[in-house]
Amino acid sequence: MKLWRSRNIFLLSLVFAASAFSVHTFAQDPQVATNTSNVPKAIYVSNETVTEPAAKPVVYTPSNLNRVGVQTAQPIPISLSEAIRRSLESNNDIEVSRGDVRFQETQVRSVSGVYDPVFTFSPNFSRSSTTGSAATKDFRLNSNFGQFIQRGGGNYQVFFNNQRTENAFAQAQVSAGAVTSGNSAIFSSSLGINYTQPLARNFKIDSKRLAITIARKRLEQTDSDFRLQATSTITSVQRAYWDFVFALRNQQNQVANVNLAKENLRQIEAKIEAGAAAPLEKAEVATELANREGDLLLATQQVSTAENTLKQLVLRDPLSPEWQQTFVPTDKPAFNLDPLNLDDAMKDAMDNRFELRRLKLQKEINSEDIRYYKNQTKPQIDLNTTFSLDGLARSGTNTATTSNLITSAADLFLFNSLNSTRTSVLPALPVLVNPTVITPASPAYLFGRFNRSMANMFRSDAPNFSIGATISFPLRNRTAKANLDGAQIQQQQLDAQLRGQEQTVIVEVRNAVQAVETSRQRVLTARRARENAEIQLDGERKLYDAGRSTTFILFQRENSLTNARNSEIRAETDYNKAIADLQRVTSTAFRANNINIESPVVIK
Repeated sequence: MKLWRSRNIFLLSLVFAASAFSVHTFAQDPQVATNTSNVPKAIYVSNETVTEPAAKPVVYTPSNLNRVGVQTAQPIPISLSEAIRRSLESNNDIEVSRGDVRFQETQVRSVSGVYDPVFTFSPNFSRSSTTGSAATKDFRLNSNFGQFIQRGGGNYQVFFNNQRTENAFAQAQVSAGAVTSGNSAIFSSSLGINYTQPLARNFKIDSKRLAITIARKRLEQTDSDFRLQATSTITSVQRAYWDFVFALRNQQNQVANVNLAKENLRQIEAKIEAGAAAPLEKAEVATELANREGDLLLATQQVSTAENTLKQLVLRDPLSPEWQQTFVPTDKPAFNLDPLNLDDAMKDAMDNRFELRRLKLQKEINSEDIRYYKNQTKPQIDLNTTFSLDGLARSGTNTATTSNLITSAADLFLFNSLNSTRTSVLPALPVLVNPTVITPASPAYLFGRFNRSMANMFRSDAPNFSIGATISFPLRNRTAKANLDGAQIQQQQLDAQLRGQEQTVIVEVRNAVQAVETSRQRVLTARRARENAEIQLDGERKLYDAGRSTTFILFQRENSLTNARNSEIRAETDYNKAIADLQRVTSTAFRANNINIESPVVIK
């Protein structure tokens, strides 16, 4: 009868422990202690079932498992994919890195603006005078439209200039014949185009095109940095998520272990009351219970720490109300028995690693520098061409004029003296007559204002053009040669950096693959250890019930089972964390988690 009751008590404790351990379902709050009143009433002995009322549990005040600043009334279920999505949308480090990409896009637009067309409008009025002469007033209204051309490095300017001047020298350039009153003015208009084309230096590449190319490469580098930051964030979220899962499952195991100790305490109290055990045994059980409660409190602290780490990654606002709510992970650790292929992982890393991509972009920037500095060692030969239409007009009255042929005082004195001599001789000679010269009116198209000068631009005699070249080269050109030598040295440095980074990638991939394989083996061994620990506890419980074992050894078996369960959980979560690290070192986190990140638009 005593053995029968001992077996019943043992089976009752196992059923109680199973009901306590049922909190593995993450959709429920892991903080709630198991209610011992739910122990089933069916007790199995051999092949017969005997039904008796469940033993009344000992009244015991459990430890306070409430966490500071967290309310468990409304838990928030969260999956790993949702945690990753929220982190990419809300994580502050991601937002800073995303801002770097947007800023670099503005830099590309900024340096590309050098090829924007420019319109210039320049009105000008001036008054000039010298001592003893009347003041002259001039007015200029010039405008031009210019633009650099990216292909070939040339530039053009379309100009339209207009001028009104009262300058005497300018008026003297116009044919005489007009009768004017007061100050007259000359009106001129000019419409044309200037074009300059480099033929050697700055033909294939110049400083403007180099700056744009470098800005575009910097944008791609910034995008690589953003993707690297996003990959690191995804890995951090995955590790934090699985650490949180482990902390919760560890806490559940500690709760189950505490409940086993409570049941042991209830049994020993029943034995003491029945006179089958010494009162001293209660102190040993109570001590073990207190130790397990301490482990449970530490496990609860680990839950809080792991949850805060996860919240830091997925919450954007430090004052978000979700800080006061508990997260409940809904994903269980995945496990795959298939081994990894090192060659495939290595290929993914070499093709996708953002650090390698950044260095390769830096090499491309250096290649553009070398190309530019080589071009600067060439002589400067620029072709300069101009074509214009020029029109001229003047103010005044357009009439014909009549005047004597001899008009100067000296000529008139001689002319009059000659006539006097001719009349004083005998016989007198006829008087000479000063001839009259008629100057015809100037052409009508020369008279008018700006309307006339603009119309004259399109006459057949208005076009003008010029063509020439500017040739310049330094005798030694030390600046360009020194810059070229410096860029070639940087090229050698970048080659060495790329080789070193590739070696680092190879080491990281090999270590990550090894870590996954080791974690996979650990899961298998941890499962075997847990299964054997369950068998050992079951056997030790039977020996204890038969009086052939001690409470100390029984507690060791129970603690060993708890540790074996935690080791299995840790191995499973470490396996998933190793998978996350492998995704990071091979830069396949986006593909593995079905994440698509749009690349920035590069202005062509």
